[in-house]
Amino acid sequence: MNAAPRGAGLILASQSAARRAMLTAAGVTFEPMAAGVDEEALKAGLVAQGLRARDLADALAEMKAIKLSRRHPTRLVLGCDSVVEGAGGGLVDKAGSLDEAVAQLRALRGTTHRLASAAVICLGGVAIWRHVDVAKLTMRDFSDAFLDSYLATEWPAIGGCVGGYRIEGRGAQLFARIEGSHFTILGLPLLALLDYLRIRGELEA
Repeated sequence: MNAAPRGAGLILASQSAARRAMLTAAGVTFEPMAAGVDEEALKAGLVAQGLRARDLADALAEMKAIKLSRRHPTRLVLGCDSVVEGAGGGLVDKAGSLDEAVAQLRALRGTTHRLASAAVICLGGVAIWRHVDVAKLTMRDFSDAFLDSYLATEWPAIGGCVGGYRIEGRGAQLFARIEGSHFTILGLPLLALLDYLRIRGELEA
């Protein structure tokens, strides 16, 4: 197996501000790049195959990493994805409009949903490491008045957020209970990733 040159740094196949912020704060050297995949088309195809949230997040993360890894075969490429599964087992997508965000948050209100965040590292176009972590989040039975106020403040910034919230911001007020890693909810199983990078010698042990 080819080895990535030490110090070359990681390629992050994502434009997510939250993922970039986590890696930067953790002291990881990386270069963000757009994955260049039609994520919605890929997701639709995988859902049609019957994949559930955990496997879907893993597959999407792998596809993003592989796409860039083929263009940069000597670099470690990290692909990530997060998928939300509602209480009834249905998948929750990003809201495309304010009306969709209202309906989505009303459906999640008072229920517990699962958020799966996957990370896959590829080298030479092949996946060499992967990890999926799942968090359980219980939304409180918030009022319509709170929902209106919340969306007036947070929309359209949350339009790109699965589930309609940024847990690191006012979105924390939506919840009664959270079980799982804060990093996972932000979109990256960070501790497992850092451990792997230490094993490879990319980070000091």
